[in-house]
Amino acid sequence: MPSTVVVGGFFGDEGKGKVIAYLALKDKPSIAVRGGVGPNAGHTFTIDGRTYKVRMLPSAVAYRGCRLMIGAGVLIDPDVLLNEVREFGVLDKVVVDHQAGIIEKRHKEMDRAGEHSRMIGTTGSGSGPANADRASRMLRLAKDVDSLARLTGDVSQLVNDALDKGEHVLIEGTQGTFLSLYHGTYPFVTSKDVTASAICSDVGIGPKRVDDVLVVFKAYVTRVGSGMLEGELDREEARRRGWLEVATVTGRERRAAPFNMRLAKRAVMLNSATQIAVTKLDVLFPDCKHARAYEQLSNEAKRFIESIEDELNLKVTLIGTGEDVYDIIDRRK
Repeated sequence: MPSTVVVGGFFGDEGKGKVIAYLALKDKPSIAVRGGVGPNAGHTFTIDGRTYKVRMLPSAVAYRGCRLMIGAGVLIDPDVLLNEVREFGVLDKVVVDHQAGIIEKRHKEMDRAGEHSRMIGTTGSGSGPANADRASRMLRLAKDVDSLARLTGDVSQLVNDALDKGEHVLIEGTQGTFLSLYHGTYPFVTSKDVTASAICSDVGIGPKRVDDVLVVFKAYVTRVGSGMLEGELDREEARRRGWLEVATVTGRERRAAPFNMRLAKRAVMLNSATQIAVTKLDVLFPDCKHARAYEQLSNEAKRFIESIEDELNLKVTLIGTGEDVYDIIDRRK
């Protein structure tokens, strides 16, 4: 029953896309299935100098051998999804749960026009209003949309059948722990829970079907939009350190702060993490760029990783050291 759930440990932007793409290419799962919110999340991965961005498909699209699924708890923007299906040429590999909710034009208009949406810094993707309609039991579902007819199916049944056969399933979360509607920095959060248990609910598997929960942290903290960011650096200091980034979906600059051990401990607790990934170590320690073995890290970089392991009492099994999907130190057994 080999299944792994991957979630973000801070405020999103932790590098989950790269981690998922690497795990797919390395472990070759039969199914990669996405939970989370919807097209308000953008995941990025780079292979051989070419950068790919997805908002609807699992980042495991990097591996051509697996089926790509989207759970019932995810919101679908049909235009975004169909564009990605065409871009990657994966029409025969995609299954969208027939009960996934649909974002309509009016949801986007409400999201972009609403004063409260602007105050909390939403992406304008329509996800919040669509989830409000879902809670009111008024939202259209994927099974009601003609353009998705070739893609819809029973994702929860397919995933559970695969697990029954002992197949490897990779489960991808979106956003980050502290953007959770319930456990995050409310009201500056997304429109649903995005911790590991919620991601499992999104795709239709029970908690006893999970083997590993991998929480992804970046070597520093970033977040887009409003809300608390402990230890936040001013823009020029973030630029000087190389921490000034741009969000995949909105193009907005990310605010930045040093690694937050207190939040990391809470994320491990909330997600029942069994493993940790740390990305962008090379931004903190440029001499470690492109390292693919732990022995290649500087002593200072090793001390940083070891301090995380000591404080969180978990092993850092994956360490990102560059842009390419294979710029990873894999310490899994």
